[in-house]
Amino acid sequence: MGRSRIRAVAVDAGVGAAVAAVNAVAISADVGGETAPPVTAYLFAVAFGALMFARRRFPVAVLLVTAAGLVAYYVLRFPPVGLALPLAGALYSAAEDGRWRWAAGTAAAVTALSTFFRFREGDDPAYLFGLELASTVALMVAMIALGDGIRARRLLRAEIRDRETRAAAERERAAALRAEEERLRIARELHDVLAHTVTVISVQAAVAAEALEDDPPAAATALGVIREAGGEAMRELRATLGLLRGDSGDGRDGGTDGNGVLAPVGGLAQLDRLVRTAGDSGLPVRLRIAGEPVDLPRVIDTAAYRVVQEALTNVLRHAGAASAEVLVRYGAELEITVTDDGRGAIGHGSRPGEGRGLLGMAERVAVLGGALRTGNGPDGGFRVAVTLPLAPRGRIGADAAGAAR
Repeated sequence: MGRSRIRAVAVDAGVGAAVAAVNAVAISADVGGETAPPVTAYLFAVAFGALMFARRRFPVAVLLVTAAGLVAYYVLRFPPVGLALPLAGALYSAAEDGRWRWAAGTAAAVTALSTFFRFREGDDPAYLFGLELASTVALMVAMIALGDGIRARRLLRAEIRDRETRAAAERERAAALRAEEERLRIARELHDVLAHTVTVISVQAAVAAEALEDDPPAAATALGVIREAGGEAMRELRATLGLLRGDSGDGRDGGTDGNGVLAPVGGLAQLDRLVRTAGDSGLPVRLRIAGEPVDLPRVIDTAAYRVVQEALTNVLRHAGAASAEVLVRYGAELEITVTDDGRGAIGHGSRPGEGRGLLGMAERVAVLGGALRTGNGPDGGFRVAVTLPLAPRGRIGADAAGAAR
C-alpha cells in the first residue's frame, strides 16, 4: 500500500470516527428522553461512520444509504440526532466528488420529508420552521459548499501542475530546437569558411604543380595565393570559434556585439577581397554595385557575403566557367545576382543528391524572409539571384541571428 493510500485510509478513518462520535453523543444526550437509548441506536451511529470508508469510491451510494439509514432510524423512533449530523460526512464526500446536485437533492428530500412528518405529528411550527430548519439547512449547505470548495481547489492545483509540466516540456522542446539550430549554424559557417578556401587551394595547387618546372614564377604566384587563402581561412576559423565561445571582438572578424549577441563573420565590405581571391584562382570576376549603399544589419550583411562566397565557390568547383559577374543592387530590398558563363545547371550540381551548397543558401535566405532563385542564365551559364530585406523578417533576436549565420 502506497503512502498516499495509507494517508487516504487514515483520513477516512478520522472522518468516520468523527461522524460516529458526534452521532453517539447526540444519542446519549437524548433530549427529552426518559429511558436510556437502546444499543441499536448506537449501532446506527457506528454504521454512519463506517460508511465513510467507502465515500471515495462510491460517494453517491454512501449518500443514499446514509439517507435511507437515517429514515429507518427515525421510523424506529430512536432518540433524535437531527438531520445534518448523520448526513454531514456523506454530503461533503458527494460534493467533493463533483456530485453536488446529488448532495443538494438528497438534502432537500430528507429535509422536506422530516419536516412534513414532524409538522403532521404536531411539532411547534415556530420552532420547526424557524430555528431548527434554518440551522439544519445552514449546516447541510455548509458541508456541500466545503466539499465543492475542496474539489475546486484540488482541480486548480492539478491544473497548475499540468501547466508547469507543459511549460517545462515546452522549454525542453525550445532548448532542443535552439541546439539543433546552433548545430545547423555551425555546419553552415564551417562549410562557408572551408569550401571556398579549399576550392581555391585545390585550383592553385594544380596550377603550381603544372607550372613548377616550366614556369616557376607562375608556380610561386600560385603558392602565394594558397598561402594567402590559408591565412584567410585561419582568420575566419578563429573568428568562427570566437563566435561559438562567445568571445568579444571588434565586429569585423566576429565576436559579440555590445548587447552580447553573436556578431557575424564577413560582410559586403569584404567582397573586393573575395573577388580578388577568385581572380587569383583563375576566375575573373566583375563586381558591380548599383544604387546607394546603406548600412545593413549584421545578419543581413553576413548572409549576403556568404551567398556570394558560396556562389563563387560553386563556379570554381563545378561550372568550368571563364568568367563570372557579381551584381549588388541597393533599393527597397537588397538584390544580389551572381552569373557565370559555364556549363549551366548541371555544372552547379543540380542533380538529385547534389547541390548542398545551394540548399544551405536557400535555408539561410529563407530564415531572413528573403528569396532565392537559381537556374540557367538567359545567355547560358548559371544564375543565382537573391533578394534580401533590409531588415530581418524572420525570428528577430539572438536565435534568429544565430540561425541566419
